[in-house]
Amino acid sequence: MTVPRLAHVRADDENAWMFPPAGGWRFDQVKGLELDFDWELVDGVIAPRAQAGLWQNHVRGRLRGVLEAARAEPYQVVGGQCVMVDERNAPEPDLIVFDHRGLDFFGTECVPVEQVVLVVEVVPPGSRQDQRPLFAPSEVPYYWRVELDREQKLAVHEYWLNADTLSYFPAPSHPVHHDKLVTELPFPVEVDLDALVGF
Repeated sequence: MTVPRLAHVRADDENAWMFPPAGGWRFDQVKGLELDFDWELVDGVIAPRAQAGLWQNHVRGRLRGVLEAARAEPYQVVGGQCVMVDERNAPEPDLIVFDHRGLDFFGTECVPVEQVVLVVEVVPPGSRQDQRPLFAPSEVPYYWRVELDREQKLAVHEYWLNADTLSYFPAPSHPVHHDKLVTELPFPVEVDLDALVGF
């Protein structure tokens, strides 16, 4: 079956988003798309975002609060915000820390990847979700993967960018944080991980 090349997702065809043109969708073609689920643009494809569990939303919210309290200028913290990696990649990490200088607060749709300093993903146990390969070539310096261990306690995997290979490696002093996360990068922050879980 040949799929016609579309300039934009057509408003009169609710399923047009499933059939990207050759080379994939560009963000400017789909940015106004309204679907019944959360989605992000990855490799030119509209990818549904998995439904988050209660614990994920709870941890994400509390972690955002801790990062906001600890942040230093010129950094800001936001959740549920797309990042413009390139015209065919606009993922939406759980949390990002970014340099807000030069951004139009009212006009910015996606934060440019070159201004992002930390990406945080909160994932369920056994999840294969891993956006490190997407952010490493764009030189985002730090990446945290937050997950539950077998005892239902939080574990934070802290990664740093190797600027020579453009790949992430486990942070040398504390590759995995349990009970408490203490780091100086991208700014000094101390997180009581046990306090992030539960009500």
